[in-house]
Order: sequence, then C-alpha cells, then structure tokens
Amino acid sequence: MNAELATEIIKAMILHAVALATPLLMAAMVVGLGVSLFQAVTSIHEQTLSFVPKALAVVGLLIVLLPWMIRSTSEFAIAIIEKIPQMVH
Repeated sequence: MNAELATEIIKAMILHAVALATPLLMAAMVVGLGVSLFQAVTSIHEQTLSFVPKALAVVGLLIVLLPWMIRSTSEFAIAIIEKIPQMVH
C-alpha cells in the first residue's frame, strides 16, 4: 500500500463519518437553539428542558435515518474491501 492510497482511504473515511454525523448534529443544534430561545423568552432555566428535547430529536432522527446510514456504511465497507487487491500491490 502506498501513501497516496492510504491518504485517499482515510480522507474518504473522515468524509463518510462527517456525512453520517451531520444530520444528527444539525438536528440537535436546531432543537437546542429553539429551546434556548424558549428559555430566554419565558425565563425558565431548567437543565432537563434543554437536554430532553435534543435527545428525543436525535433519537427520532436516528430511527428515521438508520436505514440510510446502514446502507451508506455497508456501501463504503464494500468499496474499501474491493480496494484490498490494490493495497497489496
């Protein structure tokens, strides 16, 4: 395996991880912003009020996106496995 192939594989792996994590992180950020605005308007500063909606949003989105995430990850793994002969030479 040469350095260029290793760099390409690591770059693809990082980009794949970012692509999988982005929807969940964006959902948590949007819900957190909404809860923060609600807390600022109502002057309610409860710890669980900020955590529970974010956790529910992330879990709900994870349930919805899980088939896509599994399919995407398996396609990536298959692509890496298919590159094994190139790695040996």
